[in-house]
Amino acid sequence: MEFRTVKSPDLIRGMLYLPRVYARRLPLQSMEAVRHAIFGCSTVEDSVKPLNRPPPAASYDAAGVSCDAVGVSYYAAGPSHDAACMRAKASCGAEDAGSAEAETMQHIFLNNFQLCTDIHETVLQHFIHCLATHGRHVQYLDFLHTIIKAEGKYIKKCQDMIMTELTNAGDDVVVFYNDKTSFASMLEMMAADREGVDENSPLMYHISLVDLLAACAEGKNVYTEIKCTSLLPLEDVVRVVTHEDCITEVKMSYVNFVNHCYVDTEVEMKEIYTSNHIWTLFENFILDMARVCNKRDKRLSDPTLEKYVLTVVLETIRSFFNSPFSENSTSLQTHQTIVVQLLQSTTRLLECPWLQQQYKGSVEACIRALAMVAKSRNISLPMDLDSHVSSLLNSSSSSLQRNQPTYKQATSSRTFTRANVAQNQWDYKNIVEKLQDIINVLEEQLKPLVEAEQSVLVDVLHHPELLFAEGTDPRSRCETGGFISKLIQHTKNLMSSEEKLCTKVLRTLQQMLVKKNNYDDRGNLLRKTLLNNYLQNKKSNAKGETTDNFAIGQDQDWSAIAPIQCKLDREGATKLVADLIMNSKNDKIFQESILLAIRLLDGGNTEIQNSFYNLMKGDNKSEKFFKVLFERIKSAQQEIKSTMSVNMNDLGSNETHEMGGNLTSKGIVVPASSKALTGGHHLRKGHEGGELGESNEVGPVVLIMEPILRFLQLLCENHNPDLQNFLRNQNNKTNYNLVCETLQFLDIMCGSTTGGLGLLGLYINEKNVALIIQTLETLTEYCQGPCHENQTCIVTHDSNGIDIITALILNDISPLCKYRMDLVLQLKDNASKLLLALMESRHDSENAERILISLRPQELVDVIKKAYYQEDEGDSSDVSPREVGHNIYILALQLARHNRHLQHLLKPVRRIQEEEESISNMLSLNNKQLTQMLKSKTAPVEEEKEDPLVYYARHTAQIEIVRSDRSMEQIVFPVPNICKFLTEETKHRVFTTTEQDEQSSKVSDFFDQSSFLHNEMEWQKKLRSMPLIYWFSRRMTLWGTISFNLAVFINLIIAFFYPYVEGTSMGVLDSPLISLLFWTMVCFSVMSLFTKRYGLRPLIVALILRSVYYLGIGPTLYILGALNVRFYVLYTSENT
Repeated sequence: MEFRTVKSPDLIRGMLYLPRVYARRLPLQSMEAVRHAIFGCSTVEDSVKPLNRPPPAASYDAAGVSCDAVGVSYYAAGPSHDAACMRAKASCGAEDAGSAEAETMQHIFLNNFQLCTDIHETVLQHFIHCLATHGRHVQYLDFLHTIIKAEGKYIKKCQDMIMTELTNAGDDVVVFYNDKTSFASMLEMMAADREGVDENSPLMYHISLVDLLAACAEGKNVYTEIKCTSLLPLEDVVRVVTHEDCITEVKMSYVNFVNHCYVDTEVEMKEIYTSNHIWTLFENFILDMARVCNKRDKRLSDPTLEKYVLTVVLETIRSFFNSPFSENSTSLQTHQTIVVQLLQSTTRLLECPWLQQQYKGSVEACIRALAMVAKSRNISLPMDLDSHVSSLLNSSSSSLQRNQPTYKQATSSRTFTRANVAQNQWDYKNIVEKLQDIINVLEEQLKPLVEAEQSVLVDVLHHPELLFAEGTDPRSRCETGGFISKLIQHTKNLMSSEEKLCTKVLRTLQQMLVKKNNYDDRGNLLRKTLLNNYLQNKKSNAKGETTDNFAIGQDQDWSAIAPIQCKLDREGATKLVADLIMNSKNDKIFQESILLAIRLLDGGNTEIQNSFYNLMKGDNKSEKFFKVLFERIKSAQQEIKSTMSVNMNDLGSNETHEMGGNLTSKGIVVPASSKALTGGHHLRKGHEGGELGESNEVGPVVLIMEPILRFLQLLCENHNPDLQNFLRNQNNKTNYNLVCETLQFLDIMCGSTTGGLGLLGLYINEKNVALIIQTLETLTEYCQGPCHENQTCIVTHDSNGIDIITALILNDISPLCKYRMDLVLQLKDNASKLLLALMESRHDSENAERILISLRPQELVDVIKKAYYQEDEGDSSDVSPREVGHNIYILALQLARHNRHLQHLLKPVRRIQEEEESISNMLSLNNKQLTQMLKSKTAPVEEEKEDPLVYYARHTAQIEIVRSDRSMEQIVFPVPNICKFLTEETKHRVFTTTEQDEQSSKVSDFFDQSSFLHNEMEWQKKLRSMPLIYWFSRRMTLWGTISFNLAVFINLIIAFFYPYVEGTSMGVLDSPLISLLFWTMVCFSVMSLFTKRYGLRPLIVALILRSVYYLGIGPTLYILGALNVRFYVLYTSENT
């Protein structure tokens, strides 16, 4: 594979910020792609080579960069840091290219505290070695300077390591001009660079080295402070700074070194306080400040000197006189004149009109420190200076006092632990909140762009051949799946070496199986631009624009996703998932592997199911594979047992339960752990957490169970009997019964209680309900088909699983039902489906009898009625209570075959009353006294809207099917509400036209018409919202009949009067006898309307004849033709 090579280090650094650029580039999701773009891989194999072996040096040279850049992609992409350090150590490239790559490394580590903290000492040793071998380049020192401080925090570890390496480096790296010869050379260099120090000159290297030493001691590091003072004595510093030829750049570096290594230190440096060296520096400071203030009204034309005085000099003076060690200084009393001169110089500096506001604070702080020292040491000041300083201090203190009430009011609710807190504080809380708002807005605006970029990367994986020219070998290999195959193989190799990159690749493979992508206008435009730029060989439409195979906003189309699933399976995705599940020790990789397996199986792809089954059976991997899943389930069960607690918040309000008894908190055993059991890592629609649930979260051991159970459910999708039995028994030396373990997991999730006292609500909350629902769905899929072995396995298990499932149907699950009734309805719905699956196609009564042991018939009927009436409460949720009640009603019908009491309860009230009345009539036929007694004891029945049992019975149907073993089975199913919109004409047409010539032919023919019937019902439902159109639609047969009759009348008139002439067409019709006959027919037709025997047809015939008599044949034909066209249009429009 050929990529464009990058020869500029600036472009390499620019690639580190790829996610921030949103136009005209391919969205490289991994910095591995940057590595390929830099080093120019030539084949598909090279593009996916393992990361634990760096590419050969020849590829670096071909790209035009030295080996120092090899660490760029690894540091930025986030692999293991040790591997990155070793690759950075391999950077012994050409001498003339080292500085550029060192600058690149500097940008990688810049202001990244975590990266700088984890750096290995071998990287520092390598850079020190490069200084000795490649030459003394400033860029190497800049990199070392960068890793000392990041995000405003000093990294003591890096300071110590750099100090140690510099101490051991030798004179080739650590260059100081201490002796006479070298000092003379330094003076010559300063004289040559007086107009400006060259970036690559030896003097600039020396200045950077001193700055690096000062940075190592910054932040009060006693180890580095002592090392620095031994490398550069104070005497040598004073000699250089006070020399008349010393330039400002050198002064700035040396004085900064004095400040951090001698003055602002963790331990006392006695030399600075006992000798006269510091006072010699102060005298030099006075001269420099005088040069800056030479012309008060005019700013000095030397910005370097101004910066030196306003930052380094003032900071050094303030640090010295504020230092706690300066109080013991014996030389201060003998240098009072210098203190006064420093105070005068800083005062003059403050009065300069050109002084910027940002520097006034530091000048005032320096004046305050000097004034406090003069006051504490009783140093006499000139009167004008004393008054000026006093007024200055008073004005600054009064300004602080004016702001003090507001400050106290803003901070009255907080207690500060620090003793000395600046009174003029920033409102950091407000700043952070505003910054967070800005970040949220930017994230919301840029999220569609990032998603659009990621979708283009997925398109590239779908069609990698379009990156190459037609007829080339890489294109042909990509067309045959070579690229995806190599990527999948490479992902397995990444499992042990590059876990983060492995996770990213697995997520990208998942995105290949997602078809629904919706972006805003900017995202769509960016996606279109990227597709046009990077898939140039893609087929274009008539306008020359690239066509997007994945339409924006397209719903999940399984017919289009299934081929992609099969393609990934052929290239080894199924085997990859199995290997990662069995061998990976990383929880992230395991989770992404399970999610990828779910994507592959989603939609019930039988080919993927067979691939998993054959893989497990063929390579004897099933024992290890199922052992991993078995141990995961066991670990989750143990985690739940150790962290479970019940929700006692609303227990006091539950005075009564379904059984009608009173329940107190006595006798309820609560585990000692205070953690609430929660779950639902990926909540489905309707499972989103609210504000009333418990806030405690469970660990990843339990959270991973939801995707695992979803994966097991999809393995059994479409009633796959092989995998249903395989999950229960693998025929190995050690079998792992995942069916029983799933039921045991449900039992533990619900507290291992029978649910008889209504205690399930104490264990189920809105955060673990999604996991419980998934468990019920998985158990249902184990049994459907049916799979009799799994049914028996679940029913005969010695846990409380069946009791819990029935309790989920009968109980209200309080307090969850008070604020999330939709979740409770989902639980009841899935529990009823599971019980139906346990009894599916069972000709015995064992399972039904076991269910009836814990399911009370009267309570079951009450639940059905309650769900029916709950629909009228107007609870806006996606789950219909009436549909849930209908499923429970069908469950009750199946159980009623084995329980007469339940069968009697399911009869509607009116039917029971009719039976009782018929019995009473028979008994009291010849007994008047008994009749009177029955009448007196029969209470009047109140009128009700509609009995729920009557409604469910009317909307329930059944069919008989013949199984493959020739056994007949009755299937009961709910009739959807939309079926009432099917017209009688359509029912009659289907009944009369369905093919019935051969055996089983009517079934296939009927299912072929099902889509047409459903569309008609949808259309009829839509017509109900348009009353006028619906009125015409209901009379479609009438319009057709009228149109047919009009056509017959027109043809009869033409046949009877043909040929005719308009002027003489009346003929015999002009006689009085014919007129009398017409009136007689009209009277007869009107009389026939009252008898309802002949209808409107005689009247219409009479009116047509009268029209022919009065208007003539021509006008009559025009009128009949216009009416016929109108009714024909109505008829045909309704049919279409």
